[in-house]
Amino acid sequence: MSVQGPQQVLELAKVSRTFGQGATAVAALRDVDLTVNAGEFVAVMGPSGSGKSSLLALAGGLDRPTSGGVFVESTPLAGLGLNALARLRRRAVGYVFQDFNLVPTLSAAENVALPLELDGVTARKAHRQALDALGQVGIPELAHRFMDEMSGGQQQRVAIARAIVGSRRLILADEPTGALDSTTGHGVMEVLRSRADAGAAVMLVTHEARHAAWADRVVFIRDGRIVDEAVAMHDPAVLLATAG
Repeated sequence: MSVQGPQQVLELAKVSRTFGQGATAVAALRDVDLTVNAGEFVAVMGPSGSGKSSLLALAGGLDRPTSGGVFVESTPLAGLGLNALARLRRRAVGYVFQDFNLVPTLSAAENVALPLELDGVTARKAHRQALDALGQVGIPELAHRFMDEMSGGQQQRVAIARAIVGSRRLILADEPTGALDSTTGHGVMEVLRSRADAGAAVMLVTHEARHAAWADRVVFIRDGRIVDEAVAMHDPAVLLATAG
């Protein structure tokens, strides 16, 4: 009987992204090769301007590479039209943005349920799953509040709930703890870790070594290139217990 290897959820193959042309061209990414498997939590670290956010945008289909290929569950994103790409993102990809990207006229539960409803899930089922996701990030009591009634940290947790709702197989998070205190930030890392343990592929951009320690693998990027990677060396449960 043959033994199957790990299932690739995300693959970037020789991906480059250049902005501008000629003498003013800026290379955000250069020949990046990266895979993230089902059940794997990968942290991406590097200095500001190194290409981390560009990497996430390409992985989630929010931008297209100048060259190379991006594949989500073996589907080449370059071959998808705008409608098909939007449908894949709703079904397979959860994205946590630095600036939240929440709809101010919707409640927290409505924001979280929105991608499910756009994909044809009934309003009642979508609402139920939204409440569950809000519970996972520790704010079920805020389900019916609007964005102008919440702090920045609370809005960040709504954005994270929206990213993890449903059965998405790829979770992309761009500095998801930036607006949170340390205790709440650790709770968010536990949620991301639990999603990976349940079989999702998770990729996190972070400046914080203590958050990268929750990952299975840490990838280091500089000047648009992956320059090194390492297995996380610390037990996140110990970090949580000793964080002050």
